[in-house]
Amino acid sequence: MKDTFASLRLHNYRVWFLGALFSNVGTWGQRVAQDWIVLTVFTDDDGWWVGVVTALQFGPSLLLSPVGGLMADRWDRRKVLMCTQVIQAVLAFSFGGLLLAGRMNLGLICLFAALTGTVTGFDSPFFQTFVGQLVGPRLLSNAVGLNSANFNAARMIGPAVAGLALAKWDAGWVFLFNGFSFVTTFTALSVMRVRELNPMPVAVKAKGQIREGLAFVRHRSDLVVILSVMGVVGCLGLNAQLTMGVMARGAFDKGAGEYGLLGSLFAVGALIGSLLAARRARPRVRLVVGSALAFGVTSSISALSPWYWFYAASGVLVGAATLTLITAANSAIQLSVEPEMRGRVVAIYMMVFVGSTPIGAPLVGWIANEWGPRWSIGVGAIASAAAALVALIWTRTHWHVSVRVTHWLPPHMSIVNPSAGEVDGAAGTAGAAGAQADGDVIGEDN
Repeated sequence: MKDTFASLRLHNYRVWFLGALFSNVGTWGQRVAQDWIVLTVFTDDDGWWVGVVTALQFGPSLLLSPVGGLMADRWDRRKVLMCTQVIQAVLAFSFGGLLLAGRMNLGLICLFAALTGTVTGFDSPFFQTFVGQLVGPRLLSNAVGLNSANFNAARMIGPAVAGLALAKWDAGWVFLFNGFSFVTTFTALSVMRVRELNPMPVAVKAKGQIREGLAFVRHRSDLVVILSVMGVVGCLGLNAQLTMGVMARGAFDKGAGEYGLLGSLFAVGALIGSLLAARRARPRVRLVVGSALAFGVTSSISALSPWYWFYAASGVLVGAATLTLITAANSAIQLSVEPEMRGRVVAIYMMVFVGSTPIGAPLVGWIANEWGPRWSIGVGAIASAAAALVALIWTRTHWHVSVRVTHWLPPHMSIVNPSAGEVDGAAGTAGAAGAQADGDVIGEDN
């Protein structure tokens, strides 16, 4: 248990964790409220429009994540995050005020979704890599796991609060609460002990640095496997807010309170998965692939659920698989990449993982309308399981080395059995990055 919460012993991470918890509660509440009002107030249970709004909110990540990643390797992460918290607060306050004044419409919802997505698409690489400055490399995996636990503790509370507010009051109050929640992260960033932040190497400004990041990833087969799996799962599988809404309304004829409860139960499993992930020092590629397969299986159970309470309970399993997958992928990528390259590689990861949502969400919404709400989950379950199986077969076929390194060693000390075949992934073709990648991340043992 002491190892699980090791990062919280540090002052800067502790204040960040508390501020982010409150902010995440507001963010999850707003996500639930936004999807619900699109589904029930501004359309007649139209899943396609929910998908469109989701696409607009996540679409900017496709364009802005690479730029944000490059800037994260150059700029002061803390100062940039302070600015983005202020902008997001203004957007949330404006959205809530217009809702309470009765001036909101579907076009404005789309506009706010796009503006919010633009800010988060740019600052996501800063947010993801800032944890390295808070805790340093030794506790990075633990902090990533605790961040996921934070996110999902909020995911238990936020939907429940939003469901209550939607059932009893006006949705506008949920957005105003989210606006206030950004004040907590701004305050946490303001009171940090700047001298205790871990120094991070800064990428020197030069031409072609985004292309350099893409080339780096292209020559790392371990990263390519992770990105491929996460792209498929993110596109077709991780549309929970959309699918929960259409299932609650279309399959079980439930209201806002029951809809909010679904998100909270999903978050129970996600919290369990993220706490378990916080105990893992170095997640492996095989954990990413295995978690994707588990996500496909548990999502299939969810899609076939005959009763509302069975469906709600299955959300715990889906949540645990989801967060094990996300945390393992995030940690494996950050721990195997040089600090001065980390922002760009994480940005590519966010572009593939989050940026695939705009492609999949409208399609999943259309499937819900045309084939029924159960198929909106089923298509993601099938695609995720298939991606995991393909990745498993590919890695077993192409990785012919057995690596047994348990410490960060120079590249020439990383290979246990060089005669077994081509050295791949983090310990081989990545060059200097091989000095940072644990052998357990790649190879036949994955």
